[in-house]
Amino acid sequence: MNKNDKKLHRTKKGLIDLNKTKVFLVNKETCLLDFLKEKIPNQSQHNICRIIANHQVAVGGAPVSLFKYKLYPDDEVIVSYNRIAKHQRKDLPIIYEDKDIIAINKPSGLLSIASDREKGRTAYRLMSDYVTQKDRNARIFVVHRLDEDTSGVLIFAKNWETKEALQNNWQDIVKKRGYYAIVEPSDIPEKGHLEDYLAIDEVTFNVYVTKDKKKGKLCVTDYKKITANKKYALLDVNISTGRKNQIRVQLGHQGFYIIGDDRYGDPSNPINRLGLHAYELDFTNPLTHKAYKLNCPIPPAFKKLMASSGEEEIKTDKKQPKGRALGRNQEGKRRKTNRKKVRINGNGKRNKRK
Repeated sequence: MNKNDKKLHRTKKGLIDLNKTKVFLVNKETCLLDFLKEKIPNQSQHNICRIIANHQVAVGGAPVSLFKYKLYPDDEVIVSYNRIAKHQRKDLPIIYEDKDIIAINKPSGLLSIASDREKGRTAYRLMSDYVTQKDRNARIFVVHRLDEDTSGVLIFAKNWETKEALQNNWQDIVKKRGYYAIVEPSDIPEKGHLEDYLAIDEVTFNVYVTKDKKKGKLCVTDYKKITANKKYALLDVNISTGRKNQIRVQLGHQGFYIIGDDRYGDPSNPINRLGLHAYELDFTNPLTHKAYKLNCPIPPAFKKLMASSGEEEIKTDKKQPKGRALGRNQEGKRRKTNRKKVRINGNGKRNKRK
């Protein structure tokens, strides 16, 4: 980890210190206390309880303080040497919520869930903090993801049954996945139907188009041009499959690159973000048969750019740095505590610090 990476994970900013954590993956349903007793047997139950109570444990990046907190397969449990602070969700507008799901308008530059690079400020963690403020036993589950630099509709399930039902039937229950995309150059055909096989490079992890059907997975994308100026075209894109970086790769393969995309091609970046926004998600809950049509408005920067000649840079709100936590003044002052902090050292012994 280099010097700049360390700055992104300072616990003073409310993030998890990656140099001082233990990460465990759950493979069966259990409760948090029983799970940690099994994973760190050199610690007493009393010590483990203090670690949990002191907010030194996170599930999926969200701090947890309940001993009987229910864990499910594929949950990631993090035990930190330091207290894990919560984040506010003021930049995550909730567009819909009921007893089964919660949907947000995810901003560009925010990860959907934790990664090896960022385990702190993610949409999952921020929404976990939000639901636990109402009910300490509440939790959310990942249903699908958006790329870090893509904004728009992102949903989470509020119970395990809904999560399983949605994920296991995703291709059948989703009726529409609509995106706004701004591409250059602007002379893209008025509409198009793209079918390509996409594969992932094992070294760079970039996605690419391949003719080898055994190596790649079929991706289907339809688009139509909404409007255009001298440099850019605004597209209404619908995908029938949901592969990693699908829209960016398939359009780029045709010679039309999404603005701000420095991974696939080298287009301009007039609005200081990726020109891709998930504006609509239509699906039916297979458990309740309730139909959902969730929408997010087109970002103002998209509208402003397309209303211009396309030759000038569009000024936008100052972008939140990628992977960085909200500042102390944004998070709110941290409450003081007299609790003793319990640390787990390398040889299994515990240290106390006031």
